[in-house]
Amino acid sequence: MIHEFTTENIQAIGKILGASPSTLGMDVFRFELRIPEQNRRLALEIHLGLEVDGKRMNMVSVYAQNTFIQLHNCTAFVASEMLNQVTFFGKTGEITTGLIVEKEAGCSIYANVNERVLTGDFTKLPEDLMMCGVALSLTDTDGLDDFTGS
Repeated sequence: MIHEFTTENIQAIGKILGASPSTLGMDVFRFELRIPEQNRRLALEIHLGLEVDGKRMNMVSVYAQNTFIQLHNCTAFVASEMLNQVTFFGKTGEITTGLIVEKEAGCSIYANVNERVLTGDFTKLPEDLMMCGVALSLTDTDGLDDFTGS
């Protein structure tokens, strides 16, 4: 199920990731994921309703060892208990960017993906695109137009 960003939905993200959010000021939430036996750590910050040029947007930031990723204009997310991951995404027209954060402190990003990759038969895609098509296929959902950024 695709979720809009609300303070209440932040708790759903925490449930999937097995972490409680801490608040960093107004409408900023931080999750810290640690897997000590694998020496894995990741911090996820969600900024709700940042205002840029009079428009409100959400931003998701990931901090990991030697890595920093930001997804601007993040319009919605899908929290998957079965996959133990949360997929954050932004969609503008026929282009989707998805940032996947795993409970095990893993992270992947697929940027500027054309809708044809997500709506077509992924088995007919070149191998390098197949993973992306599968990973972001859950963003290809009826009613997603309500989440389209401008």
